[in-house]
Amino acid sequence: MDMLWSGWGDPAKAAPLPDAVTGLLRDLLGVTPRVGGPAVLEEIAVPACPLTDAARAALTGCVGEAQVLTDAESRVRHTRGKSTPDLLRIRAGEVDDVPGAVVLPGSHDEVAAVLRACAQHTVSVVPFGGGTSVVGGLAPEGKRPFVALDLRRLDALLALDDVSRTATVQPGLRAPECERLLNERGWTLGHFPQSFEWASIGGFAAARSSGQASAGYGRFDEMVLGLTLATPEGVLVLGRAPRSAAGPDLRQLVLGSEGALGVITSVTVRIRPLPTSRIYEGWRFESFEAGAAALRRLAQDGPRPTVLRLSDETETFVGLAQPDGIGGSATGQSAGCMAIAGYEGTAADTADRRARARRVLLASGGEYAGEEPGDRWAHGRYNAPYLRDALLDAGAFAETLETAAFWSALPALYERVRRALTTTLTESGTPPLVMCHVSHVYENGASLYFTVVSAQGEDPVAHWAPAKRAANEAILAAGGTISHHHGVGTDHRDWYEREIGPVGVRALQALKAELDPAGVLSPGVLVPVR
Repeated sequence: MDMLWSGWGDPAKAAPLPDAVTGLLRDLLGVTPRVGGPAVLEEIAVPACPLTDAARAALTGCVGEAQVLTDAESRVRHTRGKSTPDLLRIRAGEVDDVPGAVVLPGSHDEVAAVLRACAQHTVSVVPFGGGTSVVGGLAPEGKRPFVALDLRRLDALLALDDVSRTATVQPGLRAPECERLLNERGWTLGHFPQSFEWASIGGFAAARSSGQASAGYGRFDEMVLGLTLATPEGVLVLGRAPRSAAGPDLRQLVLGSEGALGVITSVTVRIRPLPTSRIYEGWRFESFEAGAAALRRLAQDGPRPTVLRLSDETETFVGLAQPDGIGGSATGQSAGCMAIAGYEGTAADTADRRARARRVLLASGGEYAGEEPGDRWAHGRYNAPYLRDALLDAGAFAETLETAAFWSALPALYERVRRALTTTLTESGTPPLVMCHVSHVYENGASLYFTVVSAQGEDPVAHWAPAKRAANEAILAAGGTISHHHGVGTDHRDWYEREIGPVGVRALQALKAELDPAGVLSPGVLVPVR
């Protein structure tokens, strides 16, 4: 099944906002329904395929005629990603950056052949997995024609090593199917980001994804043991052992490269035994500061739950601590902050960690709220993007951004980003509701995930741009990273350059020039076009 072209996910799961929430948006933020609905896919004026006959023939020779799609619908469905500006533009029928064709290779060799053909014919290539990018990762820069390299046919579990606890999978395998294949054999990957239902394994690696259970299973880049990367200049096969002192770890150059250095054609990951026990529960704290201190104690001194997250006062009150409870606080109380702690493993292990963590949380001022908040969070953990679509349908603007920092810098980072968003949007005449939660914790720091809701204004895309810039500036000024798990793309590239400095930029450009001398791989993504 393809994702909804003008929104998120499965169209059958989309639902309008309750009347009470629509009224709240009107009274609190001045949101009014927009006139008219989104464009009709069949009526969008799609430019003619810009590929030369020679380029099309070369691509056909690589994968076969049936696997080179130039029809309007296929091209529109591969246009940009799923950020709010992406959706607003495509709902308005704006497809000026539609790919010239969609190419579906069926093997590593076909991927390599396509890259060589594109380099020869000066056609840019954008790898396409689940299409869930929210940072401009699927919108290359420059005037060259480009193709979307859809990896859905590379969707196999290639190998399973029960002794070493590893699995080798192809990049187009969607996360739910990967988990199903592993579960049948008694294993789990343990990677469950909000995009889980639609994202691909290759995308997880290319964007350094982080799942909601990262406190227990780790980030995706921590799971990766080996990679195969196809480039226009040849192939990189990386990962002979779990750890090595044989020079710099080139796997780390591929992880997070977002298609700018090559196309990942296989990933070897470590796997864990399938849990026999899963328990999620809620804890209430008087303040975000108190809750963050409790999470830090668990992250640094243990025991560490599998899932550990904390909503601030605003997010708790609105109900986003449990996405299916939007419109009111999940426990019927308006004060405080809601934390979710989850435990996965054997029954004995989860019971032990839960008991020890409970003592820490109680000693840190937490009030046990029972399993109901945790169960509601688990039930609605993938629903927030559908909520965003419903907000857009109701005339609201809703977008997210995230960052991370060391624990000592987190309070100032939180305040600066909130202030930047609130001030900028208020000055533009659309005062926002700014919510935040700690989504991932580490011994030395944590990530912050912000959700912003406001009226759309006359031009909703233009209305968001200065707020996004202000938030990015606040992140760097407060010592945060420009992205914890969404990636760089084109949207964050200018701030990423400042984060790594001019020497870092030149090093990446030199590497790209070696692997992609024609500059056809996702131009403008991660590093500027030379």
